[in-house]
Amino acid sequence: MTQRLSFADARPPREIARKVEDLGVTKARSDTLTLLVLAVLAGAFISLGALFFTAVVTESDIGFGVNRLLGGVCFCVGLILVVVAGAELFTGNNLVAIAWASGRITTQEVVRNWLIVYVGNVIGCLGTVLLVMWGNIGDLGGGGVGETAIGIAGAKASLTVSEAFARGVLCNALVCLAIWLAMGGRTVTDKILAILFPIAAFVTVGFEHSIANWFFLPFGIVLDAQGTVPIAGAAKNIASVTAGNILGGTLLVAGVYWVAYLRNERKLAA
Repeated sequence: MTQRLSFADARPPREIARKVEDLGVTKARSDTLTLLVLAVLAGAFISLGALFFTAVVTESDIGFGVNRLLGGVCFCVGLILVVVAGAELFTGNNLVAIAWASGRITTQEVVRNWLIVYVGNVIGCLGTVLLVMWGNIGDLGGGGVGETAIGIAGAKASLTVSEAFARGVLCNALVCLAIWLAMGGRTVTDKILAILFPIAAFVTVGFEHSIANWFFLPFGIVLDAQGTVPIAGAAKNIASVTAGNILGGTLLVAGVYWVAYLRNERKLAA
């Protein structure tokens, strides 16, 4: 009975830290084709979550907070697919830094992983935009989905550099914590519940996710016949949010937990 309960319990934080470190080594040394294919999948998965969000919040009159919360829960499908089905997401892979901090992988290996995964994610996002445009999804709800998509893109492109950066930091702290919690789960149900609340929180309060924005911004721009979404603003958003995501994931999650649990383990092992 005791063994069953122990197995059913979530992994303790120190064990999660070791598991994330080991996985970071594996990710950093995965072959290029595997990384790229799984990264394209992740870009598509996150884009589907973003599209789900867009459709759900369109023409809703249930109130700002509740509307955003409902959309945030729907957006979770993207990260659920990444974690449970298996894919490589740039923002989540910022946790690879914990293996780097332990000296188990090199800076070159970290940068290689991030570059390949980021490029794959972008391909997945843009490919999804093409399919969504081909399917004429923007016309759903009498064109309401398209109008919402343009509004989302316009709001993101209008953020200042500091706003986008700060929202990117906060976003990836929550995304990486969601993945951290999911690593502590032992069942699919555990992992889904671990993802649900942090991701719904970041979407509800308007934080910025660089890979999701590679869907939101191009989708809105392509639909925007009036040219109201500034291309320069969209590019500024992507750059600022990407930088913020890196800081939030590497320092606020990987760095903090490395200091808390792993900083002395290499010395002890030696």
